[in-house]
Amino acid sequence: MNVKTRKNDSFKNFLPYMILLGVILLVFGILGFQSNKVNELTTGELIAELKKDAVTEIVVMPKSNESIYYLTGKLEGYKENESFSTKVIGSELENILLLIENNEKITSYKTESDPGENIFLYILVNILPLVLSVVVIYILISRVANMNKGSMDFARSKARLSNDNEKKSFKDVAGLKEEKEEVEELIDFLKNPKKFEKMGARIPKGVLLVGPPGTGKTLLAKAIAGEANVPFFFISGSDFVELYVGVGASRVRDMFKEAKRNAPCLIFIDEIDAVGRQRGTGLGGGHDEREQTLNQLLTEMDGFGENEGIIIIAATNRPDVLDPALLRPGRFDRQVTVSLPDSKEREQILAVHAKNKILASDVNLSNLSLRTPGFSGADLENLLNEAALLAVRRNKNAITMDEIDEATDRVLLGPAKTTRKITDKEKRLVSIHEAGHAVIGLKLKDAQEVHKITIIPRGMAGGYTMMLPKEEKMAVLTKNELLSQITGLLGGRVSEEMFLKEISTGASDDFKKATRIARSMVTEYGMSDLGPVQYEEKSEGVFLGRDYSKSKNFSDQVALEIDQQTRAIIEGCYKDAKKIIGDNKDLIMKLSDALMKYETITKEQIEVIVNGGEIDTTPEEKKTSERRKPKAEDKEN
Repeated sequence: MNVKTRKNDSFKNFLPYMILLGVILLVFGILGFQSNKVNELTTGELIAELKKDAVTEIVVMPKSNESIYYLTGKLEGYKENESFSTKVIGSELENILLLIENNEKITSYKTESDPGENIFLYILVNILPLVLSVVVIYILISRVANMNKGSMDFARSKARLSNDNEKKSFKDVAGLKEEKEEVEELIDFLKNPKKFEKMGARIPKGVLLVGPPGTGKTLLAKAIAGEANVPFFFISGSDFVELYVGVGASRVRDMFKEAKRNAPCLIFIDEIDAVGRQRGTGLGGGHDEREQTLNQLLTEMDGFGENEGIIIIAATNRPDVLDPALLRPGRFDRQVTVSLPDSKEREQILAVHAKNKILASDVNLSNLSLRTPGFSGADLENLLNEAALLAVRRNKNAITMDEIDEATDRVLLGPAKTTRKITDKEKRLVSIHEAGHAVIGLKLKDAQEVHKITIIPRGMAGGYTMMLPKEEKMAVLTKNELLSQITGLLGGRVSEEMFLKEISTGASDDFKKATRIARSMVTEYGMSDLGPVQYEEKSEGVFLGRDYSKSKNFSDQVALEIDQQTRAIIEGCYKDAKKIIGDNKDLIMKLSDALMKYETITKEQIEVIVNGGEIDTTPEEKKTSERRKPKAEDKEN
């Protein structure tokens, strides 16, 4: 809301009070005017006063359309707010006027027109107060009525109908090829339902979009409505849940009632897990209001009533918590998994978000897509936006690869803390630590590829080594690949022990990740001497806490064996890391020296060091290095 709108709203709020104040002032003004003392004199009394020369002021006002005149004025001895008034017939006026002309004590003599002849004055004095009173009463009554109306609308649906400006099409959705093909039937049904009815086919009443956050579930739902060119209602699952029991159910009924008027149409419920969680769960029992709402939603989707021409699309990233009745055939018949994009889809997404951005010639979207595995569509949009902000901040005419690299680090770990003071000892420790991670990645066969090493602090990390898969693959990892990941995570601690003869707290997060992988190998993947048995389920108790209801299908003896197997995996990887780093001490020191000098080295520079060469600093890198150095005033501080 802009400032002008806020000013208009403030003026509207104060307008009734300003009008009321005006009416009060006007009423008091009239009362004050009427408080003046007016003495009524007969014609004879006025003539007597004129003959005694007691009249000092007089005003003659003829009454319109009548032979009657009103004479007002003052007599000697009258106070300031005191006056007289006399009604005179036209035949007697001539004698009175003659007495007035012969009276030398009259200091003021005027002849005025009748106020009744002035329409504006008449309205101002007689009609305007009445009109203002009616207006004030009307405003006050309207406000009370609006308050009552708001309370009556409490149970109305909050689903909004999208307008033409919000329409999307499949052209606006990059990637998601299989997902688009899966929902093509919905579009075809909405356009030509008779074709399906003729064959006796029943179109799915509901489609559940499942996937990680930021993968484009909401955008896909908008594109379906845009392609079908039908009304599109959208609402969040939390909009149904209220404190009072029955309100959510009433909103569900109202939403379907409105949808029936606009059928065929689409209803999109975002984050449906807010209202569709499994019933009867939780330590304190179910939430009665939420369960009533869910029951009404189940009834409306497939109950006694028919909702022909209404297709519901819902989105969630937690399908495991949804009530089974919500997922049965006849309700959400079809689940469409919207997964993270692969490299080709990431390139298409980057191209969509790069349309309105000025990219330099060194920016290659194809290469950038290979460097961003695991990024969702929202992450990629944020990446380019951060790069654009950095380019503006650096007063550049285009977004270069330097801004892209910095933006990638920002998205992953946060902004660089370039002004933080770091001692040479701490800097050497971090460089040795990160060089240990990198050497494991360089020398171990199944390890991931090293793309960048930096000792610039970001977020909670003092430095980090960016390692990416050598080739993009499905989420299936071999035992050797998992062991290589653990070995790479332990490389930092091993390097500290071997070169600095001391250890630090910098490896705590590495141990956490390594322990998690090793325990999963033993309890979930069956990759230990305990055999192909799953001892722990991967899903977590979402109602009773993350670990409160985690099932452990083993005895205390097996628990001891699990701990022993986990420790054996960690110790074996630790020995491997020691051997690799011990065989490559010279490379560790070269990488550490380069990090001490440049703070950040890229994949190409790492390859030069591995091959025994020297890094050739380009002018652009020199500028970047200078920019990262603290200013003189920072050093003084």
